[in-house]
Amino acid sequence: MVASAGNKNNGDATKKGSGGHWRNYVVAGVGIAVVCGAAVVVGQFSRAGEATAFEPPSGAVGTPDGTKLALPVKPTVPVSMTVYEDPRSPQSRDFAQKYATTIAQLLASGQVQIDYRLVTQSDRQYGGTGAQEAAAAAACAQDQGRFGPFMDQLWQHQPAPQTDGLKDPKLLKEIAKKAGKIQHDTFNLCLDRGQRQGWVKKSQEDYAASGLGPVPVVQINGQTVADPATKLTPAKLAALVAKEAHQVSAAATTAYPTPTATPAAAPKS
Repeated sequence: MVASAGNKNNGDATKKGSGGHWRNYVVAGVGIAVVCGAAVVVGQFSRAGEATAFEPPSGAVGTPDGTKLALPVKPTVPVSMTVYEDPRSPQSRDFAQKYATTIAQLLASGQVQIDYRLVTQSDRQYGGTGAQEAAAAAACAQDQGRFGPFMDQLWQHQPAPQTDGLKDPKLLKEIAKKAGKIQHDTFNLCLDRGQRQGWVKKSQEDYAASGLGPVPVVQINGQTVADPATKLTPAKLAALVAKEAHQVSAAATTAYPTPTATPAAAPKS
């Protein structure tokens, strides 16, 4: 995520070519044979242990008693929706709250997966660091699988952007408490140490370089939806996702058609 030095020394010994060196090679050969033989024995014992130990494969599921014997195969999600949002932006807040029910329904339908990209353009617009601090706090909540509830509470308690209130760690910690089911010592440590600051900065750099324009930005399978703040509605978004899902499914059916059963031969008279 090396032994080349030893090979170099052996190469030097070969060039010298004396009888003593031949003896060295004989001894080395015997040593290698002994090591290899021991490795085979150890490997046999190791494989025997692995063959009897109960260790389910990755992704296996099972009964409540912990026995994981089933290997699930989940359906492919045909549509990926990416939403760029800025924690300090009132436009992002309005979009998130307006589309919350629609997004929940889309997720429940199994048609779509949603990727959120946190950006901090509003810090440049208004000055300060509130968007960056809030985005880092949301990433700390995501460490505990609580990104969605954290952002829901952040939208409800978002200060006016001109005040830069989100830079206050006390407010962010209060929002985390309201989100529920967050281990606060772990969250606070993540926030106070700035553990997700670098991640947030990289996200903003990529967004700024993309030229996507002001948030909110919505992409469906990589295609940017035109002007979601004014020209999109929840019904239109659901229709766009359904249309894309249908197109992807149709393309998959064409590429991998369902086998047709061969008719049974007529019985001989």
